[in-house]
Amino acid sequence: MSLHDVPVTIGTPQPQTPPRPSALTDDKPKDECGVLGLSTPHGEGVAQLAFFGLFALQHRGQEAAGIAVSDGKRTRLHKEAGLVANVFTPDTLAPLTGYHAIGHTRYSTTGSNSGRNIQPFLVETMHGPLSVAHNGNIVNAAALRDELLHKGFGLTATSDTEVFTLMLAAAGGQTWQERIERTLPAWKGAFSLVILAADQVIAVRDPWGFRPLSVGRLPHGGYAVASETCALSTLGCVDVDEVKPGEMVTLRGGEIERTQVLAPHTKAARCTFEFVYFSRPDSVWDGRSVHHTRQRLGIELAKESMVDADVVIPVPDSSIPAAIGFARESGLPFNDGLIKNRYIGRTFIEPTQDIRERGVALKFNALSENLKGKRVIMIDDSLVRGTTAGPLVKLVRDAGASEVHVRITCPPITHACHFGVDMGHDNDLIASRLDVAEIQAHIGADSLAFLSLDGMMNAVASRDAADDDGYCNACFTGQYPIAVGGAQAKLDFEGVIA
Repeated sequence: MSLHDVPVTIGTPQPQTPPRPSALTDDKPKDECGVLGLSTPHGEGVAQLAFFGLFALQHRGQEAAGIAVSDGKRTRLHKEAGLVANVFTPDTLAPLTGYHAIGHTRYSTTGSNSGRNIQPFLVETMHGPLSVAHNGNIVNAAALRDELLHKGFGLTATSDTEVFTLMLAAAGGQTWQERIERTLPAWKGAFSLVILAADQVIAVRDPWGFRPLSVGRLPHGGYAVASETCALSTLGCVDVDEVKPGEMVTLRGGEIERTQVLAPHTKAARCTFEFVYFSRPDSVWDGRSVHHTRQRLGIELAKESMVDADVVIPVPDSSIPAAIGFARESGLPFNDGLIKNRYIGRTFIEPTQDIRERGVALKFNALSENLKGKRVIMIDDSLVRGTTAGPLVKLVRDAGASEVHVRITCPPITHACHFGVDMGHDNDLIASRLDVAEIQAHIGADSLAFLSLDGMMNAVASRDAADDDGYCNACFTGQYPIAVGGAQAKLDFEGVIA
């Protein structure tokens, strides 16, 4: 019998998420999600704590959110499509009582954004309820999925997280720690997992350390683990530490147990894009402040590609620290040139044709008084498909800028990511088809320059970058830390289930 034939307690039926209008599509890489887990000895307000922790991770995924809570015997789950603040209300949080919780906020990279793929996943097993949430992407998901199907398992979703869940549910061992340890070697790729069993939360990270994961002590007892330290700071955590690659962390109320279950890979593969774009600027990863690192990216960019200009402006929000660093190094004044409408990005209202043609004006307005007659250096963190850079250049030029010079705080993105970042396929990436001069002409800039790989790694690692210093730069170089020949495209499993 399939594990999905066993009744599972869940919150509400899952609606289908409407498609995102193309006019609102952002030309940025999308991270898969943020994960959170916490365990307290008193059980007071654990769901509320999970809500605020997820709220701090909202930037990592805006398609859906979910929280599972256990009181030691029974697990309750609520998950829906939408933003954290819309999915959870006092009424939906009230039934989520217990001592242990995990949460997830999602952007899809394996599997579509349909309701069946919303996390956490929850199944009933012979060992009790098991709930799993995941950040990352494994490259052998197709093979593992086929193996489960041949063993008679029924799969209801198209996400690699369901593969994790069912493999753990079927694993042998006396404890969940033993089952996890036996199953981990089969997973090849990026994963930062939070797992909720009846009386504990278990977090585990892949041996390459692709996706971030940190743990901290809650101020009134217990512990929390989260994708970023900004969520732990929101919860008031102290003694914050990074979960090591290949490490398993078990949280049981006021107790914590840390075990190295997989040997860390000889060469780590932390995702450089966490510093370039994904992580919130107030987070710390690998002992480095994200905000400070982004300023260093701007400094390196100014060293490499200075041009005569009058003002430096960022494309808000993630490029603001880099623009500050560029201005500081170049001696040029920093100013706001673009104002971002932070509330337009997740609307599902189809715009009119006139608004659709205005495109980027849905998200940005130009400050003409700061741009008129100026030679402008516009700093952006990345240029992926090239769909918004041109309209932004035109917006700045229409506001009166006499010249627009575009500077990008990372190298050209020429290869797809297979480890939890949705950049599209290689042929979707403008830098895989055009050289820098052609991209410059395409976006209509007076000049265009990308930060070199050495310059980026000097900013990120702050030391000799000859070997990339333990970071994954495959999207820039095509040199993947794991063979990706069997990696599936985002929607490869969608044909299996209607």
